Amino acid sequence: MSDLIQLPLHELHVEQGGKMVGFAGYEMPVQYAAGVMKEHLHTRAAAGLFDVSHMGQVILHGDPATIGAAFEALMPVAVLGLGEGRQRYGLLTNDDGGILDDLMFANRGDHLFVVVNAACKADDIAHMRAAMPGVEVEEITDRALLALQGPGAEAALAALAPDVTAMRFMDVRTVTILGAECWVSRSGYTGEDGFEISIPAAKAEEIARALLSDHSVLPIGLGARDSLRLEAGLCLYGHDIDTTTSPVEAALQWAIQKARRPGGDRAGGFPGEARIFRDLTEGAPRKRVGLRPQGRAPMREGVPLFADDATTDQIGAITSGAFGPTIGAPVAMGYVPVDKAADGITLSAELRGKRAAIDTAPLPFTPANFKR
Repeated sequence: MSDLIQLPLHELHVEQGGKMVGFAGYEMPVQYAAGVMKEHLHTRAAAGLFDVSHMGQVILHGDPATIGAAFEALMPVAVLGLGEGRQRYGLLTNDDGGILDDLMFANRGDHLFVVVNAACKADDIAHMRAAMPGVEVEEITDRALLALQGPGAEAALAALAPDVTAMRFMDVRTVTILGAECWVSRSGYTGEDGFEISIPAAKAEEIARALLSDHSVLPIGLGARDSLRLEAGLCLYGHDIDTTTSPVEAALQWAIQKARRPGGDRAGGFPGEARIFRDLTEGAPRKRVGLRPQGRAPMREGVPLFADDATTDQIGAITSGAFGPTIGAPVAMGYVPVDKAADGITLSAELRGKRAAIDTAPLPFTPANFKR
C-alpha cells in the first residue's frame, strides 16, 4: 500500500487495531478489533468515531451573492437563501442530467464550505474552478475531518465543547475544542444524530484521543460506515449514483427545492435541466428502491434482478447490499422500472446461478434519529 496516502490519524488507527485497506487512494481502517457487527451496533446504541479525512474540504471565497449564484448554477439545489450557519445536501450535475458528485455545503457568512467525496474531489475542484471564474476555489489540505455519530454523540462532544448542545440538524458553527478552532456541523451519514468536525491536522490526534477516552465512543471503520448508511437508505457515490443517474431516478428529488423546479423563482439554469425537469414532471423510467432478500444471505452490488423466476430479461440490478445488523436481516438498494418500484413487489434475483426471491421495500430500513 506504499502508493496510498496516509491520513493524519494513521498511527492512531494502527494503535487502535485498525485493519488498513486501500480506499479512494487512501489507506484507511476497514474495521477495528471489535469487528464490523459490533462497531455498527455500538454506533446505533452509543457513539462511533469515524475518520473521514479523505473527503475533500473546499472553501469558496468571493462576494457572497456572487458565490451563491455561481454555485447554484452548477446544480439543481438552492444555494441562494441558505441561512448563515446552515448546511444543505447538494448534487453537481452534468449536461446529460447525471450526477457528477453529491456533497454538503454550508453558509459560513463570508464563504461557502463544501465537502465532496474523496474519489471525486480532484474532478470536482477542477469543475468548480472552470465553471465559476469569479470565485476562488480553495482546497483545504491542512485539516482532518472526523464524524462522531450515534445517540451518545452529543454528550461525548459536549464534554469538550458544551456549546454544541444548542445545535440542531444541519446547523454549522465554529467551536473551540481543546484550544483548536474547529468547524462543526450537526450532520453525518449514518442516519443517527451526530457531528462532522473539521480540525486543524496538528490537533486531530489530541481531539480524537479525547473523544475516544469517553467509554461511550468506539472507533469505527469503513465496513460499519457502509452498513450504517445502507440501513439509512443513503447513496454511495459510484455505486448507487453516478454520471448516468438522474436525481429523480435516484429518489433524491427531495433535495431539489421548489425555487429550482419548473415554475419556481429560480427554475432551471443548471446542467442537465432538460432531463431533470422531464423526470420531475413526467416521471423517470426507473427508480432506486429498497430491497429485502427473503433468505438470510446478503445480496451485493451487481446482482441482476428479474420480474419473476421464469423470465430471462433483466430489469434491474442491486447497487448496494449487505447484512443489516440493526434489523438482523440482509438489505439492499437497486434500480427497477418504475412499474416495479412500489413497496412489497416480489422480484427474482440471480445469485451464483440460482434464483432467489427479493421484495421491494420502503427506505430507510431504520428510522432517522436526527435532532431537529
